[in-house]
Amino acid sequence: MTALLDALDLVDVVVCCGPGGVGKTTVSAALSIRLAEEGRRVCVLTVDPARRLAQALGIDGAGGEPVRVPHVAGGGLHAVMLDATQTFDALVVRYAGSVEQAEAIRENRLYRSLSSSLSGTQEYMAMEKLYELVESGRFDVVVVDTPPTRNALDLIDAPTRLTSFLENRIFRALLTPARAYLRAVSLATRTLLATIGKVAGAELVADAVDFFQAFAGMEQGFADRATAIHDRLRQPSTSFVLVTTPRQDAIVEAQFFQDRLRDAGLDAGGVIVNRVHPTFATPPAGLQIPSTSDLGVLMANLQELNELATLERRSLDDLLAAIGDAPVASLPLSSDAAGDVPGLRRLIEHLTDETR
Repeated sequence: MTALLDALDLVDVVVCCGPGGVGKTTVSAALSIRLAEEGRRVCVLTVDPARRLAQALGIDGAGGEPVRVPHVAGGGLHAVMLDATQTFDALVVRYAGSVEQAEAIRENRLYRSLSSSLSGTQEYMAMEKLYELVESGRFDVVVVDTPPTRNALDLIDAPTRLTSFLENRIFRALLTPARAYLRAVSLATRTLLATIGKVAGAELVADAVDFFQAFAGMEQGFADRATAIHDRLRQPSTSFVLVTTPRQDAIVEAQFFQDRLRDAGLDAGGVIVNRVHPTFATPPAGLQIPSTSDLGVLMANLQELNELATLERRSLDDLLAAIGDAPVASLPLSSDAAGDVPGLRRLIEHLTDETR
């Protein structure tokens, strides 16, 4: 077993993050299968709107609730595809003071737009779903398959952004009960509403005011939940695993993410370098092979592959130097697409520690 897998035995949240196009979804699924077959109850959550993870695990019907993955032994594996609107609805029901208040919010046109398309909503609801799965007690470990690096950073920042929004004085003024509304709204707030009304129409402003009024009394519950999520991401039992490839641009992106993690008071719990070219044995010195022969062409190809592997190793050395003490493992380049559970199982068996 690799040092990375040993380290993951000690955590209950694994957030797989990194550049796009490096096989992050495949690695997340393979890690989930390995952890489950070691006897842990595992749930893998994908935030990526594409359904690659569900297809690889053979559960095309997966949605916003955990679905059991077939043909995985041990503690069992479940998968969830994030449904941001469904998750937002559940939060509204949780914190509403009554059924009527919850329905008033859910039927509001502004809310329906917020819950489905507002920038940042997807990221916050992903972290909310993660927290819900962890706190349910149903699983020993939750693995998160995130979008590419920049979007994954939004996931980490989402709880803080929500808290800041809820503490904004214009937002709090709009939560003032209707009877005191005109007395409480500041000049800045009235100016904002007037501007919105000119651009988007009075109807949208009315929807906005109705929404904020219906939301009154719920903001503290949302703020407390955001704080709990923020703290949960920073516990030692949460591990951020960077997934990358030995391409120079992917290495740079992974280093960028590591720097941002540190800025947020976090550290990578490990790195997996995917699709690493192997190094092949070189022919004996002095061996004379005509370059135009079939064997000569093969030898030239061998030399090119070894040169590529050497360049990759230099890129990995830069990453190893930047990552600190976190365990680093690699997966070899393979023609196996790992598009099903047996393929994913075979893939993770090739995980190898990278020496420093």
